[in-house]
Amino acid sequence: MLLKELRKQVYEANMELPRRNLVTYTWGNVSGIDREQGLFVIKPSGVEYDELRPENLVVMDLAGNKVEGELNPSSDMKSHLVLYNAFPQIGGIVHTHSPYAVGWAQAGEDIPCFGTTHADYFYGPIPCARHLTQEELDEGYELNTGKTIVETFRLRNIDPVAVPAVICHSHGPFTWGKDADQAVYHAVVLEEVAKMALFTRQVNPQAVPAPQRIVNKHYTRKHGPNAYYGQIKG
Repeated sequence: MLLKELRKQVYEANMELPRRNLVTYTWGNVSGIDREQGLFVIKPSGVEYDELRPENLVVMDLAGNKVEGELNPSSDMKSHLVLYNAFPQIGGIVHTHSPYAVGWAQAGEDIPCFGTTHADYFYGPIPCARHLTQEELDEGYELNTGKTIVETFRLRNIDPVAVPAVICHSHGPFTWGKDADQAVYHAVVLEEVAKMALFTRQVNPQAVPAPQRIVNKHYTRKHGPNAYYGQIKG
């Protein structure tokens, strides 16, 4: 069986989604990639989490070919495929339909960076990718979902490492990270900051994003060249 360790990590990452209340039924998936081999592991389509096992996961290559697995890969596989090919820095991807993030996606709005919790993890607003055209839907829904995410980051000059998340208009969120575990971590944080942003709008519909100097300080203290948050690792 290929990629035993990666299978185990991706399996555990998938199982974290229901534990964190990020998915209902089978509404979510996690993948992780081995860059050296050019292969990624992804949850199979429509399999209940109670029934999921590491050996059920599907191995794909970066051309979209199934390399190993008896089951069909997640229906969102082609979105993951596009992101892995476009963003070589990322090692894991999560897609969910978590309700607060979906609320912003269905409204078609970026999630504003109203405060420091958001800025600790995302360097600016979480962008909302546009709707697909009818032609794009007919050509390939999941494939073009991935392409619109990439388009959004490139047109808006957003660094996918500094903002490891997106919401797709009328759909929901994708997050990513250096591996599957971090991608799930970012999915959890995204849902929390989406909730906080909604509360902010409810308290004050005219609320504006935090000043850029505050965003800069909080993001760089955790992720900048002179980051000092947490413990120094030897």
